Amino acid sequence: MVGSAGGALPASLTLVGAGKMGGAMLESWLAAGLDPYRTTVVEAHPTDALRALCTARGLALNPATVAPAAILVVAIKPQGFPDAAPDLDRMVGPDTVVLSILAGKTVADLAGRLPSARAIVRAMPNLPASIGRGATGAFANAAVTPERRDAVAALLSANGLVEWVGSEAEIDAVTALSGSGPAYVFLMVEAMAEAGIAAGLDPQVAARLARATVCGAGALLDASDLPASELRRNVTSPGGTTAAALDVLMRADALSPLVREAVAAAQRRAGELAG
Repeated sequence: MVGSAGGALPASLTLVGAGKMGGAMLESWLAAGLDPYRTTVVEAHPTDALRALCTARGLALNPATVAPAAILVVAIKPQGFPDAAPDLDRMVGPDTVVLSILAGKTVADLAGRLPSARAIVRAMPNLPASIGRGATGAFANAAVTPERRDAVAALLSANGLVEWVGSEAEIDAVTALSGSGPAYVFLMVEAMAEAGIAAGLDPQVAARLARATVCGAGALLDASDLPASELRRNVTSPGGTTAAALDVLMRADALSPLVREAVAAAQRRAGELAG
């Protein structure tokens, strides 16, 4: 099986936690070619949709015993990790890679609670991963071999872009930039719609125009090889309406420093949550 990153998908996988994010990622993995007959799902409160998926595709759902898999994905709520750790540790074999998407739980946290774990990867996906358009930052400890890292990369790439960082501390920056980033974009859409209403548009018209504008700009950015700065210049006629707006947004005290301040605040909070 080959994943979207070009590497081989794991031969076997156990997913613990199949809520909104875990469940959506699972569907992307299956679509990318993950073997459903060697995939186990552990979910304390399975939805009817999850039960139907497991039945239709042949995944094991909440079996009495869980044999160690090539990759153990931990996607439960972070606050539930201490209580779940003893059961999780029994799912770890000598060749298992633990892939954690638990916000705020460091490699040291994971290793301390899971003494059987050696190879550990921390990943921070974002919400668009649920539709295969995510941006995920990942960090692997020294016990993760190149082959195992390729398998993790193939898995995560089924959900979108994957960027590996060289130090675990950078995961907090990833959390602040891409992990929280979709909320920044959604807020921008809200702000644009409100500005349209203030300019005299019907609220529903303003909301639709703002939404379509951001979606279209994102699609254009994705389809183009040009950097965002050049695309911006390409749609800005000297002395035109866009230039007038950018004169405000690009003031020294306007958008750029505000975004830097916001990302820095999120990064600090990520560090605090990590303890």
